Amino acid sequence: MMQVNYRKQLGYLLLFTTVIKLVIAGYVELGNDEVYYWTYALQPDLNHFDHPPMVGLLIRLTTLNLHWANDISMRLGAIIGCGISSWLLFETGKLISNERTGWYAALLYQCAVYTTIIAGLFILPDSPQMPFWTGSLYLMCYIIFRNKEKNTGIWLLLGLLIGLASLSKVHGLYLWAGFGLFILLKRSRWLLNYRLYLGVVLTLLCLVPIVYWNIQNDFITYKFHSERVTHTSLQWDSLLQEIIGEFAYQNPVVFILELVAIVYFLRNKRLRNLSLSATWLLCMSVPMILLFWSISLFNPTLPHWSGPAYIPLLLVSAKYLSEKTNRLYPFFARVAGSLLLVVLVAAVGLVQWAPFNIGKQDKENYGEYCPTLDISGWKDFSQQFNQLAKQDIALGVVQRNPPIIAGKWFPAGHLEFYTSRVTGLRVLGIGPLEEVHKFAWLNKERTPLHIGDDAYCIVPSNVPFDVKEAYGKYFTVIDHRVVINQVRGGKVVRYFYVYRLIHCREVPPMPL
Repeated sequence: MMQVNYRKQLGYLLLFTTVIKLVIAGYVELGNDEVYYWTYALQPDLNHFDHPPMVGLLIRLTTLNLHWANDISMRLGAIIGCGISSWLLFETGKLISNERTGWYAALLYQCAVYTTIIAGLFILPDSPQMPFWTGSLYLMCYIIFRNKEKNTGIWLLLGLLIGLASLSKVHGLYLWAGFGLFILLKRSRWLLNYRLYLGVVLTLLCLVPIVYWNIQNDFITYKFHSERVTHTSLQWDSLLQEIIGEFAYQNPVVFILELVAIVYFLRNKRLRNLSLSATWLLCMSVPMILLFWSISLFNPTLPHWSGPAYIPLLLVSAKYLSEKTNRLYPFFARVAGSLLLVVLVAAVGLVQWAPFNIGKQDKENYGEYCPTLDISGWKDFSQQFNQLAKQDIALGVVQRNPPIIAGKWFPAGHLEFYTSRVTGLRVLGIGPLEEVHKFAWLNKERTPLHIGDDAYCIVPSNVPFDVKEAYGKYFTVIDHRVVINQVRGGKVVRYFYVYRLIHCREVPPMPL
């Protein structure tokens, strides 16, 4: 039988998936979260209201310091990061077992929805975190299986990578918690190894910017997140939603494979006492999954929060496949990949051509809860609104350079990335801090609203907002709204309501 060059196959896989993602990235507009993180790049800081700074820095890099900003350049960091992470997982699987195991791990990484789409196509804080997370797993594996516990440089590099993962999302610190559990179970003598503590100290040094920013801002990040996870009543429906969400975000086929692999190794007589690699991989995954399940039992959670915890289970699954088959594309991988491609094609088709929305149908909130509207329609709307604004200014309907004011971070993010860059009109977030988020800090660098100024407020029908209630007392007149339709497949799928706010008579309070 001819020897397979798995490294070459990995190159083909990454080339194929990268091309597909670049096409999708240029074909599908940015979502609510993605455009919001554009504000992190516009105004870099040591930390931000919601998350640490890494995603904004990545966007700065891929958009060439904001000089090449479009849907593709925004997502380029996520796509490249996914390729790097796949390669690192390949190398980790090779260390644990062999190249075939590494190949299967990379293949499954590209089939899992969280790793290849949510973090590997969309630009989110998870996107820069993934290379650091998988890099940390590789270094841990290298220390364990190459007996490098006395190599100071590797421990310092591990500490740095975990620190950078935490500068992407703070739950990167779990990497030390999971590794610490493994050390307690299997390598307790390492607790006397000063190099371990040097790595931890380096990670903590990476967190100094986050802590310093929060000291300056009254620890607003932790107050915000703590309010999301401090309920005490049991919410079984929330737990069920979390588990179902993880099942979908992993790719149902991959999720089932992970369960099969875990059961196989636990029941295998040769592995009744868990092997070194199995113990390490389970320590790096299961406690984190159980933690988020526990949180979801009391508070609403999002399935991608636990996404990184499933990466070690991809390695468990790859090892299982390696023991069961030597086929280049095993059955599980073929089914998982096919399912993912079918879902992607269907989703892109809905976004681009569906003559309907799958949300609410009343005119005032037409399209609410339809996810396809979050990633479509904003380019066309921005061009149409630009013509309206130019006409209004030319006719004296509104004063020159009116701001666009928004009461929530979405749709403010879309208005910032798409509409503001077309019209040249600034966006101001005017509302409670917990609603406008990062825009409270952007306001400080922008010309504020003054007495006598006019403004626009734009309300997409899928994100209903009562403009008169929010801003009525601050303006003399709120003019009759102009309706701009989003048309798809020859049918109206959403309305954009454009309000003219005439003559500011009282400056509304700023969130900061």
